[in-house]
Amino acid sequence: MPTRTLPRERNPARPGWVYLVGAGPGDPELLTLRAARLLIEADVLVYDNLVSQEVLACVPDEVERIYVGKKASNHALPQHGINALLVEQAQRGKRVVRLKGGDPFIFGRGGEEVEELVKAGVPFEVIPGITAASGIGAYAGIPLTHRDFAQSCVFVTGHLKDGSVDLDWDMLARPRQTLVFYMGITQLATICARLVEHGLPGSTPAAVVRRGTTRAQRVVTSDLTGLAGAVKAAGITPPALTIVGEVVSLQSRLAWFHPEEGDA
Repeated sequence: MPTRTLPRERNPARPGWVYLVGAGPGDPELLTLRAARLLIEADVLVYDNLVSQEVLACVPDEVERIYVGKKASNHALPQHGINALLVEQAQRGKRVVRLKGGDPFIFGRGGEEVEELVKAGVPFEVIPGITAASGIGAYAGIPLTHRDFAQSCVFVTGHLKDGSVDLDWDMLARPRQTLVFYMGITQLATICARLVEHGLPGSTPAAVVRRGTTRAQRVVTSDLTGLAGAVKAAGITPPALTIVGEVVSLQSRLAWFHPEEGDA
């Protein structure tokens, strides 16, 4: 007779630990149960610019908050300072939640921070979150894969460490795949031009989604040739995600989340 396995009991938040927690793309109802509980149990919250106000509203008032957000050419605290802060707070016996938009290990610099915690001998856990690509794609009505249009999906940074966009354009311009660019709005015109130069048709559907999954969500669709102009005309600024591929052609039919109409 098959036996039923009981869920493993979770350890409560422990002092002197760092929890790298994925906040998801913005809607607080997309937090994992583990993430939501750790927000309540934390002593200190270290959070990014990409964490939505709706998610921050889930954090009790008595939790100390330290903002370390990054915007283009404007860092509240440089990365080495964030690393040192996490180590310091944990060594003071604090239960530290390092809250990151999306998932800590997908363009969230979570790996860099974990390396420093390991060097310092600080215990930690990583709590995955719904990454922006999947969450925002779903709320925008853009399936990242589809048997008729895309058999692969590539997550790409639109902003390298040195500020350039020196990417593998030949690979990115291959047909029948979906491209999702994180942090690419400031380089959007260059990204679109390079994709066309390397063989992707200028008529390829593309979209930019700002503040996806939240009440402030805005979606701009065009093709590669016209996307940068459409985004500029719409006044779209970071944070926003860029999706390129034939799947974007489905957006007008599959969009279900209309915050202006009060959908939940």
